[in-house]
Amino acid sequence: MRKRVTLGVLTGALALSTLAVPAAQADGSYGDTRITKVVVDGDNKVVVGRDETRFTVSVTVTDDSGFGFWSESAEWLDVYGPDSGWFHAKYPSCSRVDDTTATCTGGFVVNPRTDAPEHLTDDNAGTYRVDTWINASDKDWVWKESAGTFKLQRHTKLTANASPEPVRKGRTVTVTGRLTRVSWETLTYGGYGGQYVKLQFKKKGATSFTTLKTVKSTSSGYVSATTTAGYDGAYRFVYAGNSASAAVASAADAVDVQ
Repeated sequence: MRKRVTLGVLTGALALSTLAVPAAQADGSYGDTRITKVVVDGDNKVVVGRDETRFTVSVTVTDDSGFGFWSESAEWLDVYGPDSGWFHAKYPSCSRVDDTTATCTGGFVVNPRTDAPEHLTDDNAGTYRVDTWINASDKDWVWKESAGTFKLQRHTKLTANASPEPVRKGRTVTVTGRLTRVSWETLTYGGYGGQYVKLQFKKKGATSFTTLKTVKSTSSGYVSATTTAGYDGAYRFVYAGNSASAAVASAADAVDVQ
């Protein structure tokens, strides 16, 4: 059964409702109003664990007549994603950047503790699109479906333990760990299997890590890798993430080589 995500609204001049998905509309515009940038939470990734998470959607627009100080320049700001509803922010807050540019921002809240299990499901993670309608002072306008995209991701954890400690030079070092991912439905973390994880090493005194090899997590999320001890330094695992799961790096575990 398809379930709908309910996104709350941040305190401010926004009214938010959850609507059924409307019929597809073609992009359109009148005049010279243009969308130049869409940014969601700074990096177009929203990672949600077991607790409330807040994020913003910002749309930058230009028009030769400008947007004045009319806070309702943005008539429409929506996000729509996999196996979910249509999230509609009526009249996001807009601010003047200069004579021809404005930035309109809507704020949202996701809280698995209040939404799960009735609304927020694990299948709701993935890539979302941002749809928006912007009006300029001279009544020019632009409507764009998929003006931008972002990833709503499940929070992940990753551990690493290198042994033996200390180790003789030339001997084998074994690094073990586990990759886990939150379930929004149960509010627990479980093993995340079938994922590629990099083993990295940073020599003592160095400023960056070097990738040694890539291993795959077991069905229960466990990872294990071996390497030859050469220098004092620290080992860690790194997971790159995907559209539904956040990237994560484990804490580094230092090993002395004797």
